Amino acid sequence: MQLSERTLGGWLEHWAAATPEREYIVYSDRNLRFTWREFNERTDDMAKGLMHIGVRWGTHVGIWAANVPDWLTLLYACAKIGAIAVTVNTNYRQSELEYLCANSDMHTLCIVNGEKDVDFVEMVYKMLPELRHCERGHLRSERFPEMRNVVYIGQEKFRGLYNTPELLLLGRNVDNALLREAKERVTCHDVVNMQYTSGTTGFPKGVMLTHYNIANNGFLTGEHMRFTQDDKLCVCVPLFHCFGVVLATMNCLTHGCTEVMVERFDPLLVLASVHKERCTALYGVPTMFIAELNHPMFPLFDLTSLRTGIMAGSLCPVELMREVEERMFMKVTSVYGLTEASPGMTHTRIDDPFEARCLTVGREFEHTEVRVIDPATGRECPPGVQGEMCCRGYNVMRGYYKNPEATAEAIDPEGFLHSGDLGVKDEDGNFRITGRIKDMIIRGGENIYPREIEEFLYQLPQIRDVQVAGIPSKRYGEAVGAFIILKEGGRLSEEEVRDFCRNRIARYKVPKYIFFVDEFPMTGSGKIQKFRLRDLGLELCRQRGIEII
Repeated sequence: MQLSERTLGGWLEHWAAATPEREYIVYSDRNLRFTWREFNERTDDMAKGLMHIGVRWGTHVGIWAANVPDWLTLLYACAKIGAIAVTVNTNYRQSELEYLCANSDMHTLCIVNGEKDVDFVEMVYKMLPELRHCERGHLRSERFPEMRNVVYIGQEKFRGLYNTPELLLLGRNVDNALLREAKERVTCHDVVNMQYTSGTTGFPKGVMLTHYNIANNGFLTGEHMRFTQDDKLCVCVPLFHCFGVVLATMNCLTHGCTEVMVERFDPLLVLASVHKERCTALYGVPTMFIAELNHPMFPLFDLTSLRTGIMAGSLCPVELMREVEERMFMKVTSVYGLTEASPGMTHTRIDDPFEARCLTVGREFEHTEVRVIDPATGRECPPGVQGEMCCRGYNVMRGYYKNPEATAEAIDPEGFLHSGDLGVKDEDGNFRITGRIKDMIIRGGENIYPREIEEFLYQLPQIRDVQVAGIPSKRYGEAVGAFIILKEGGRLSEEEVRDFCRNRIARYKVPKYIFFVDEFPMTGSGKIQKFRLRDLGLELCRQRGIEII
């Protein structure tokens, strides 16, 4: 499998010429459909519209929205003219939005009206009060000197904002020759997407990814699952995250297949979309699959069209993967990686045996060198010995935006990206993720890896989901805390959990604190925020009058 030097715009135009009337984008719930030809033409008009308002090669354009129809239009419009699409987490609040806009030197911000009870338009007016009084395109902000435009994604009109229908109309009046000139300047090694890390520790950093990074990572992901033009992928993971914009979108872009979009995750809408469109593939984090399997209307839908998919983003319990395979008729694969790796480092293949697909995260991507490195010595660990997962290859980010110090910390002088995750490589060349260096619990000098205890506790049939984190301890430094979500109708006591653990795992690994919760603190991309579990545990102990010893 060779790497391609096509740009994102080049791929889009390839399929628009090769299969112009095949469906590319489908929103099943509103019967909105775009063929490759239609979508490519819309993207050209949007690109010219962006040029009309001053977007050029290297300009930063933010997209702050759920998976709305013009999310991908804006991404590819930026790609065609060499602008950089900055993905903005829809869970961001005022301070996070302002930090990202300032840090990224954003020129144009594209927004929807909001999410849940949060009003994006009002947040933007609060950040940029000048918008209420200035003419569109003439924004000047002291706090955000690079910002020139805000675009509303939709029909509504707001003071100081363009909207996307206006951009499309403006674009139709721009000379096609100017667009051709802009396209000719773009190369596959230009940065096309900047994603801000979830910020589970410290301030988020802008990860600069090139066309070459993400198009090839998506292509290889699809090859591992044997994607063809006949596949239909249901995309219910957020596009602002690598899972959505790379593993899903770039997979479809490079294989000429259909994306069946779900604007925001809803288990019923996912099941209905798969049923109606006869989707062949489905992605999700474990909590999404759990919600789908446990939906009361699950038996009403025909999911037999499914053949494969990806479960990733956090710990994927073996029993959950088994249940998905049996009840949803698909072979589950797992991708391991991080945003800085575009994101895939390793991937199980669809033809791997069940044990490999469900007990490991597979082998390294082609054209990528993955090593397990001893954090203390910097030497590569032999098979079976735990160390830090590191990779080198085409997929490694260009770096963190305006942060050479953090870039140097993440990428060593030999070009290896350090993940911060712990793993082991087996004799067959498959990798297993065993924990995270910073998630490791140190109790009285003993190193405890949360994943080991989580996998053990999943054997209790009443447990739907579990996360283990360190709780501060005066005596031992840290103690083990288990946060448990029970299955519907499940009953379990703290003492029953401890009794299950006693004499089956080392005494120091038995959870001292057990909390039954309804949900975990999560990032917008579905990752568990372990550092917040620690604080939650302390608060629950305080509420219950439990003394921390």
